[in-house]
Amino acid sequence: MAGVLITAGASGIGLAMGHAFAAAGYRVWVTDIDDAALAQAPADWQKTRADVTDEDAIAGLFAEIATEWGGVDAVCANAGIAGPTAAVEDVALADWRRCVSVNLEGAFLTAKHAAPGMKAAGAGSIILTSSTAGIYGYPNRAPYAAAKWAIIGLMKTLAMELGPHGLRANAICPGAVEGARMEGVLAREAEVKGMTRDQVYQGYAAGTSMRRFVEAADIANMAVFLASDAARMVSGQVIAVDGHTENPDPKV
Repeated sequence: MAGVLITAGASGIGLAMGHAFAAAGYRVWVTDIDDAALAQAPADWQKTRADVTDEDAIAGLFAEIATEWGGVDAVCANAGIAGPTAAVEDVALADWRRCVSVNLEGAFLTAKHAAPGMKAAGAGSIILTSSTAGIYGYPNRAPYAAAKWAIIGLMKTLAMELGPHGLRANAICPGAVEGARMEGVLAREAEVKGMTRDQVYQGYAAGTSMRRFVEAADIANMAVFLASDAARMVSGQVIAVDGHTENPDPKV
């Protein structure tokens, strides 16, 4: 049975990925730093508390996977945080570093420690969660946009470096996704822009040709496809799941 590791897999997009992979017949292993969320994840999933910015923890995680499963077929480097919402001159360096560390370094460490086992197996799919902020930029979200752009550069390099060994790497770029994290973003942007939460929400929706937010299941379904044999020649690609963003700086 194929196996998948999903970082930040106990809630939001990661949890949706877990359910989608399980429905597709995969064994599911999730990590998170939210103990309560991990405890509530399905009992038949493997669960490990791990901070993606802690290299020792990530190295230990892959050693544990090798022992328990013999390896993993797909990895979803999904962990991320929104970071600060502020004009660039108001962003604290500590907040910048934390955002880049979780979003970018976490993806790097996950890929770094996934690669040896996948190379030995001669196959594997590494799926990085970027963002449409990594395609268009994102006003008042400089650390987040910078990290998500960098994830695409990391993914392109992984695809080139690991392709000769039978591995594939791709990046999914979600748009505005319904859920708790986006609600926090909406609240902070409303404060910065002097708008209501509903005005900001409608601005995001109006900024897509589909005129609505994405759901976590939409991202999860793309991840399952990218891990499957149906995508065996899809590598090095930036795939937006966003309802087609037309306006990267939504205003009502």
